[in-house]
Amino acid sequence: MSALVEIRDMCKVYNPGENEVRALDHVDLVINEKEFVAIIGQSGSGKSTLMNMLGCLDVPTSGTYMLHDKDVSHLSDDELSDIRNKEIGFIFQGFNLIANLTALENVELPLIYRGVSRRERIRLSETALEKVGLAKRKTHKPSEMSGGQQQRVAIARAIAQAPPIILADEPTGNLDSGSTKEIMGILKGLHEEGRTVILITHDNEIAAQAKRVIKIMDGRIVHDSANDIENNKEQKQEEPKQKESSVRGEDSNE
Repeated sequence: MSALVEIRDMCKVYNPGENEVRALDHVDLVINEKEFVAIIGQSGSGKSTLMNMLGCLDVPTSGTYMLHDKDVSHLSDDELSDIRNKEIGFIFQGFNLIANLTALENVELPLIYRGVSRRERIRLSETALEKVGLAKRKTHKPSEMSGGQQQRVAIARAIAQAPPIILADEPTGNLDSGSTKEIMGILKGLHEEGRTVILITHDNEIAAQAKRVIKIMDGRIVHDSANDIENNKEQKQEEPKQKESSVRGEDSNE
């Protein structure tokens, strides 16, 4: 896999001088294409600042951010907006749906800003809603849907034009356990389809469902490794298949 995201020696400093706050302190990070990564940290750890950098919502005080081999560290607001529209699908904790629009219209909205034709954006929006299991709810407004359904609309909005990166900021923070399971299942499915999924969370149980876990504390990455819990689950699922194959092989030899 090739590097999709490459951050080198990144710092983000607020209130420079005597009372400065280093939200990011010389961070190095590489995320490859098609990874499923969880970035975990408590409030004040720097994870939200790092998410803003990854999502091109802000620029660093120093250091570099290479996205698809392009340095986006110091681009203008308009240039960053263009990259966000093309490269990144955002999913937020608060859903950020417009109350007086239907599910279909909410999904359509970013496509309008991107200049997609009406016929094509309806097709893309309906396909995205079908992917998250809400094809029959496309005419419903947010107030007519549960929290889990609203988040699924938000996911449909994020994936409608198939961006290579899905950036999910605490996507299950406002949901019950059943809806949380549904949303994590959708994110896993997107990863299996080949999307790069970057999940920001403070919840260890949510982070444990990613393939790689990065822990941030005091603006620094203090842990970065493959998720042994998730990998062990996959190995356990494979073991019965291997045993079954072995038994069948013994039977055929007899």
